[in-house]
Formats: sequence, C-alpha cells, structure tokens
Amino acid sequence: MEKKYYTAERSLQILISLLKSHNIKKCVLSPGATNITFVASLQQDSWFECYSSVDERSAAYIACGLAAESGEPVVLSCTGATASRNYLPGLTEAYYRKLPVLAVTSTQIVNRIGHHIAQVIDRRSIQNDVALLSEYIPVTDNDTEEWSNTVKINRALLELRHRGGGPVHLNVETTYSRDFSVKELPQARVIRRVMPQDTYPEIPQGRVAVMIGSHKKFTDAETQVLDAFCATHDAVVFVDHTSGYKGKYRVPISILASQEKDYCNLADMNLLIHIGEVSGGYIGVHPRAVWRVNPDGELRDTYHKLSYVFEMEELAFFTHYADENVSARHDYLDTCWKALQETWAKVPADALPFSNVWIAHETANRIPAGSVLFLGILNTLRTWNYFDIPNTVYGYANTGGFGIDGYISSMIGASLVHPDKLYFCVAGDLAFFYDMNVLGNRHVGRNVRILLVNNGKGTEFRNYMHPGAAFGEEADKFIAAAGHYGNKSHLLVRHYAEDLGYEYLFADTKEEYLQNLERFLTPEITNSPILFEVFTNNEDESEAIRVMRNLNVSTKGMLKNVLKNTLGEKGKSLVKEIIRK
Repeated sequence: MEKKYYTAERSLQILISLLKSHNIKKCVLSPGATNITFVASLQQDSWFECYSSVDERSAAYIACGLAAESGEPVVLSCTGATASRNYLPGLTEAYYRKLPVLAVTSTQIVNRIGHHIAQVIDRRSIQNDVALLSEYIPVTDNDTEEWSNTVKINRALLELRHRGGGPVHLNVETTYSRDFSVKELPQARVIRRVMPQDTYPEIPQGRVAVMIGSHKKFTDAETQVLDAFCATHDAVVFVDHTSGYKGKYRVPISILASQEKDYCNLADMNLLIHIGEVSGGYIGVHPRAVWRVNPDGELRDTYHKLSYVFEMEELAFFTHYADENVSARHDYLDTCWKALQETWAKVPADALPFSNVWIAHETANRIPAGSVLFLGILNTLRTWNYFDIPNTVYGYANTGGFGIDGYISSMIGASLVHPDKLYFCVAGDLAFFYDMNVLGNRHVGRNVRILLVNNGKGTEFRNYMHPGAAFGEEADKFIAAAGHYGNKSHLLVRHYAEDLGYEYLFADTKEEYLQNLERFLTPEITNSPILFEVFTNNEDESEAIRVMRNLNVSTKGMLKNVLKNTLGEKGKSLVKEIIRK
C-alpha cells in the first residue's frame, strides 16, 4: 500500500502546522469519514500524541482529564452528523473549569445545510457555555481564505490559554480529499500573544516604524516614551490627521504613499508597530512583520503580516523597548521629512483646479493654533491628509463606522466641551445635508466653523480612480446621487444658516475663497458660528487628486504599474517582493 503523508487540503495543513507551532500535541480522535483527512494526517506524524475514543461523549471527558492532569491543551476530532453533539457535556465541564480543550468538528460545505443532505447538521451556533470562541474554517482555495483562516486558527489556539483559558471550537470544512501525498508540511504564519508578565521578543534588525490609526490624544507621558522608543531604534511614526500624536518622530506620509508612478521605499520596513484603531488615511505600507499593541489583545491583521499581539497599554510596551542610554537616532526621520518637503514643493498650487485639494493646500497649515479639526470621510479626509496641519491642532474623523451620517454632530458635541476653543469641520454636501439638522441645535456655540464643499453630488464616486468613474455622467443618477438638496443652490444653505444665526460666507472661485479665508480662520471667538460654503465641480475635484497622485515618478514606480496591470490582483504580492529587492 502506498504510504500516506499529510492531506492536500490546505485548511488542515494550516491547522496542523499551527498546532505544532503552538506546542499542542495531545489529541483524542473519534472515527468517521468527514474527519479522515485530519485524523490520517495526525496519525502519520509522530510528533502528535494520539488517543482513540469511539464514543465522542467519553472523548470529551477524556480530554478534560488529559488537560487537567497535564496542564496542556488537548485536541478533539469528530466526524459530521450528530457526533459533535456528544461533546457538549464534556465541553461544558471544560468551560466552567477553564480547561483548554480544542474541539475540531469536521463538516461538509455549509451551503448544504437545510437541503436534506445526509449527515449535514447546523453547527453555526453553539451554546454560550461550551466554548470561549467558535470559528468556522472554510476550504482554503485562494489567498484571501488563506489569510483569513490563518488568522482565525491562530486566534482559536491562543484563546485556549487566554485569560485563564478554556475550551474552543473549530468547525472545519473538508472536501474529502484522498490526496495524502504532502511529505513536507508548509509552515503557516504563527501569531503569538504577549502579556505584560511574559517574556518579550527582541526587536528584529532593520528598519522599524510605528503606524497609528485613529487614536485618542496622546498624553505627555505617552508622547515622551514613544519618542524615546523611536530614538532608541531609529524609528518613525506614520500618522494621519486622526492619530493624536504630535511628537518629534511623526511623519504624515500620506502624500508619499499615494504616488501612482513612484514606489515609496520609505514605506518598506522590517517591523511595523501597529497601534490605534481604524485609519481613514489609506496609507499603503509594506512591512515584513507587524506587532499589534492594544489592551484588547485582539488579532487585528490589517496588513496581513501580524506575528505578535501585545495585550497591554502602549505606555508599557514602548517603555520596555526604549533605552535612554542609547544615543538618539533619527536618520529614518530625516530621510522621510526630506522626501516630504521635496514632494510638497512640487505641488503646483496655481495650476491646481479649485477643489478640496486646493482648499486644503491653502488652509491646512493656517488653522489657528490650539484648534480642533473634524474631517469628513473619503474625499475630504484623503485630500487634507496630503498636507500637514499645525502641531497644536488635533484632528478627528468618524472612521469607526466610517459613515457620512453624523460627523457634523460629532464636531458639535466636541465643541461643547471647550467653548473657548475653535472647532473646524470640513464637510461634503451629501454629508452636510444628511446631518444638517444639528445646525439648529440650541447648544451650538460661537466657537463652531463649518467649511461646506458643495459639488452637488458624492464627488468621491466621480473621482478618476473610483469604480464609479467608469460610468461617466451616468454615475450621477444613482451612484453619485447628484442633483439633490437644491442642486448647488446659492440660496438654500445661506437662508438656512442665516436664519439660524450663523455668519454665512461663500466662494465660487479661488479669489473669492482667499478673500473670505482670513475671516473664516480668525483666531478670535466671533459673535456667531460661521458657515463657509464653497462651490466646486467633480471634474476639478478629480483632476486635482490626479495631479497630487502623480507628483513623483520613478523607475520602480513605473515597473510597479506595469506589473500590476499585467499580472492583476494575484500579482500584487509578487510586485511588492520584486520592487523591494
């Protein structure tokens, strides 16, 4: 008989590889056809310590005993049909005793549920007290599933020991493959969790950067320790306007990372430290490894290179890795800022069309000191991130849910906290009309300034790089939702604002904008809130972005475009590796 090795089913290869990486070897296996690819792969690998149990109810209790006595996690494996139902008493026991038992239930494709197909039952929901976590692992047949399943299996295996530990469930699809010819098990990407009391890994050699998504305002102590970390490791901190960090090592990299015909080598790093929440900056970086730092300890694999999750406060993390006895280094920082200054110098301000980009160019660095800036999502957030803002100005955007439906209200709410501080908001017309009722709220203060960029539609969907642009003028009907709310009426918002007691300003041209800008940015609290309405068009908005995304050109950047166009989506990873060499 031909010798059997590992199954060809990739999901199970990932699972087995990660079991070994996480040092989980004890297995209680029950017979069946649906789990044969998993069981047969385990039994031929002498690294695993396997036991057989025909009765799944007994198997689960055996696993409880093994786990309790050995102090190690134990794997259960069963077939389809009702086999897994017999795990419930033992898993309940494991749950309340916090025993690390991993129940791997094998299943046919879940699309068959409910169609009277033999041995197919619904395991998509489980009782509250039989597992800390339940993950469904579909067949791995593309790069997206490879990434997703790798993260989910790592999360499940880490959960066995997390915060006291307990049972975990994996429902794994099988194709009943009969191919057991894989002699060398491919190594799956391992993600490990580090708690404050654990041994910390060493910072790898090479370039180090920190990426901050949306983040609360950094305290002085947090800023100092992050700066000390960067000084120790010659690191930089990539930010957008919502990052909350104003330390020495900040780099607003968006404009460099957005270039279409240039490859931003500064966005290559050996290690990326990822902190904060959702970023609206769409900043493309190319890390070889990512460490995520957050007290929630969740596996958030934004860049598909996560290797460690540090479940702790950022202050504790950066304090551990900072060394005040090392001479401060800032070569990486200096290189980044040199590139930024050179790129900003190329912005053709006079040639830029009248647009959100031009408005940001003329306005961002003139926001009064100590103010707060709220930015709308997508087009506004993108264009204002091309430019820097004063160091004492902090930015916000509703990037959590990432909707257009409430950021003016969010700004109004924030402005109530400090009536003596100016709060600026830049809003597109669809978002403005969506949220305009808040302008009539009786609590709105004199410290509010709203810049309304009115192009009569969702101009994001007409930008040249957006899929909606392929529909041309037809996109205005429903995709870009043009023509609503007065269709760029010069009276509608004016009457509404003035009747509510706002000072109203407007501009149709660059000259009119500049004439009114000084009043809009006056650092004193005025007698009433100010609303500045600016009328642009989608053609100019799109062209301005095109100009900004083509300031830098390089051979690597041109090669990147050629390879992407030739190889398509599947060639992206290859492109990155070729370009980085």
